[in-house]
Amino acid sequence: MTQEEERELRATLARMQQEHRDLDAAIEALQNAPGSDILQIQRLKKRKLALRDRMTFIEDQLTPDIIA
Repeated sequence: MTQEEERELRATLARMQQEHRDLDAAIEALQNAPGSDILQIQRLKKRKLALRDRMTFIEDQLTPDIIA
């Protein structure tokens, strides 16, 4: 992996982490709101989980393999 590719992955990861935090805040706000839409909350949670999976994949790409 070139340094440019690594920089791009790290930038993408940073954006995803921010979006993950934003989704967490949105979910919490919806849960605390009276008469909140349960379906909307479930969709946001599903999106948050998918985002977390993509973040984990990128983190694995950035972590060097350790040969034991």
